[in-house]
Amino acid sequence: MIRRLGIIAVTSICIGTVMSCSSDNVDQDENPKEYKATITSVLEYAPAFGQFVNKLPVYEAGDTVESMRVKAEKALQNNEVITLGGFGGYVVFGFDHTIDNVAGKRDFQILGNAFANNAEPGIIWVAYDANKNGIPDEDEWYEIAGSEHDKAVLGYEITYYRPTKVADESLEEIEQYIQWSDNKGNRGWKKKNTFHNQSYYPQWIQAETLTFKGTLLPDNAVQTGDSENSWQLKTLAWGYADNYPNRQEGSKIDIDWAVDHKGNKANLPGVDFIKIYTGLNQEAGKLGETSTEVAGAIDLHIEEQKSKTLK
Repeated sequence: MIRRLGIIAVTSICIGTVMSCSSDNVDQDENPKEYKATITSVLEYAPAFGQFVNKLPVYEAGDTVESMRVKAEKALQNNEVITLGGFGGYVVFGFDHTIDNVAGKRDFQILGNAFANNAEPGIIWVAYDANKNGIPDEDEWYEIAGSEHDKAVLGYEITYYRPTKVADESLEEIEQYIQWSDNKGNRGWKKKNTFHNQSYYPQWIQAETLTFKGTLLPDNAVQTGDSENSWQLKTLAWGYADNYPNRQEGSKIDIDWAVDHKGNKANLPGVDFIKIYTGLNQEAGKLGETSTEVAGAIDLHIEEQKSKTLK
């Protein structure tokens, strides 16, 4: 794979933000490749339960893991929203180049559908393809340690059980709809609300249980009145997906925020792949479960958006 080199290049000079060069072919390359600023591929799509699961994107009878991956890929390439469902549900996507880690700048933006008092933060992991094999190997992943990282529960694990009661056209609310348990000794039920009548369990999955692992963020839901509709989902300070509106700086991420499993700075030269998963396990009254939504991602350097990082 030929990669776009930015400030990390030390033996050659590239003119323009989307041209490829190397010390071996800088003089011979008369047709430098132009790269896309946006997502080019989805490697995995695995949502948890959720009121928008099977709708964003739409499940149709006969769909498989692969066909739903393709649907998620097409949606993100067109900046359309996909849901990740409850805690742990995730998507993994890639670009046709390495996004450079530019010192003092935010490097990429995650698009979602957050708005004021309605943040559904997702944890972000990044991978640099160090061995150039074109896939994110397990030892290449690092977590973007956002503002709540020190308050979060690391190594959290949750299991969801296929519901025995299914949604129907009567839009009946079901209090005990999807059972769940975690590795902290907690268990309970996820409810079905009156707004969505499809199954909340991904219908292309044949397994009776779904298990997800990751970092669990502190709850951000606050009830502001007596009504079940009186809830706000507070924005976290920085470092998460679907946390700030797309027009705001908070939706942009600095690769330098990445850390390893011990919390040490990763010092990545760039990233090739990004994984996002829902970071909360909570309900907010009539709003239902908190579910991260994703609508694409952007290399800010190709877009020439100069966005300063945190001091």
